[in-house]
Amino acid sequence: MAKFNLATLVKRPAGKTAEGAPGYDREPRLELFLLAVSNMVGEQTFYEHAGDRDTRFRELIAKVAVADPAWFARFVPWLRLGANLRSASVVAALEGAKAQVAAGIPGSRAMVDAALQRADEPGEALAYWLSTYGRALPKPVKRGVADAAVRLYHERSLLKYDSDSHALRFGDVLELTHPTARDAAQGELFRHALDRRHQRDNPIPEALGVLRARAELMALPVAERAAVLDPRVLAAAGMTWEALAGWRQGPLDAAAWSAMIPSMGYLALLRNLRNFDQAGVGDEVAEAVAAKLSDPDEVDRSRVLPMRFLSAYNAAPSLRWAYPLEKALQFALGNVPRLDGRTLILIDTSGSMNSTFSRDGSLRCWDAATMFGLALAARAKDATVVSFSNDTKVFDLRAGESVLSAVKRFKDGGWFFGGGTSTEHAVRKHYARHDRVVILTDEQAHWGGAADVAASVPATVPVYTWNLAGYRLGHTPVAGRRYTFGGLTDAAFTMIGLIESGESATWPF
Repeated sequence: MAKFNLATLVKRPAGKTAEGAPGYDREPRLELFLLAVSNMVGEQTFYEHAGDRDTRFRELIAKVAVADPAWFARFVPWLRLGANLRSASVVAALEGAKAQVAAGIPGSRAMVDAALQRADEPGEALAYWLSTYGRALPKPVKRGVADAAVRLYHERSLLKYDSDSHALRFGDVLELTHPTARDAAQGELFRHALDRRHQRDNPIPEALGVLRARAELMALPVAERAAVLDPRVLAAAGMTWEALAGWRQGPLDAAAWSAMIPSMGYLALLRNLRNFDQAGVGDEVAEAVAAKLSDPDEVDRSRVLPMRFLSAYNAAPSLRWAYPLEKALQFALGNVPRLDGRTLILIDTSGSMNSTFSRDGSLRCWDAATMFGLALAARAKDATVVSFSNDTKVFDLRAGESVLSAVKRFKDGGWFFGGGTSTEHAVRKHYARHDRVVILTDEQAHWGGAADVAASVPATVPVYTWNLAGYRLGHTPVAGRRYTFGGLTDAAFTMIGLIESGESATWPF
């Protein structure tokens, strides 16, 4: 993802990791980057309390936003659009704007706008600000949120995201930020959003055809709703699969899913494969779903992170989804390089790597490490894959095996140990004149007798660490041919090829 070989970095231990090994400081931008790409705001990790982690995040944002505003202005949009992280990018934008306003640095309005990419996020941003700092909104925050509201608010987003479950509704955002509608139709939408918020019994304007179509469906007696199975009618009313079950007041059967599937987005399809199977959706409809899931253009447009395919594979009971998901994963992993020579891939399966990686808890850090480690191995000419904790175990790679089935075999076959993090021992035991070493870990190494976990690897051989947790101290100095990366997206691994081909590697934004 990025080469962080900076002359200003401290090359002596600055403290100890949580498990007692020497820990190395990082320069603030690198520390912020690693924390941001691994930070689910408000969530506790194995070694760091949620409050402490969030405080460190805010302090780093304030420092970097002022010290390097140009870098920060590129970082925040990338965090939302490149890394696809919602909460972290919202907090980064607002805290960065606060620090820049205090320092007299312009430009944070555009940064706030860029951080908000879904129609519920203007409300999320204001809810964060109001709960943290009160009702005094700095102009860049107010105007950035207003810009996002104009860009994101339309009839379908109102139906999907403007609900009583949110403390701040669309109408609240409009009243707090006073955006100027881009045209007459959006002006009608804004007025209707305010009517909804204040429970005014005004008719839906004629210009809002989707909302009027939804109102007609809502007026149908409950007994008649199950008969509405025309995909065009449901789509014209902006009906989502979440709303359909509530509207029908009952679970979705195969006919209902078949009516909804044509208008469902990529991620919605991916999340519901188990539901399709349980409802008994027929093979013809399933084939259409599979075709969309494995369409490279659809994969690209969806911006779905590769880990989502592993979640879907784990959740879906039917084998009819396995091949489409594997194809989709391969498209999503298109940037994983083909590596010449011999590559040692070390996957940390210590107890701390059993920490949550996805917000829903369905994936752990070691799931992410395993999937990317095996994806990298599948593209390498000659790879050695090792699971390590207190002990180590080599994973037997099989020619032609899909990445998803290899991950399942890794998980089911006893390669997740759950003990301590003896990284230095694993490197020393398994390094055998490999051309490169890749370590997927949270970097919380045990003391192993050497000041640097990579001390047994010659200085001329590159060692790439992928940090999955964003803790403050790292397990090796970032200097010479030692590189630290953050964020498990397919784009991350392109940097191996860039570095080894001698190209100038920089930040991913």
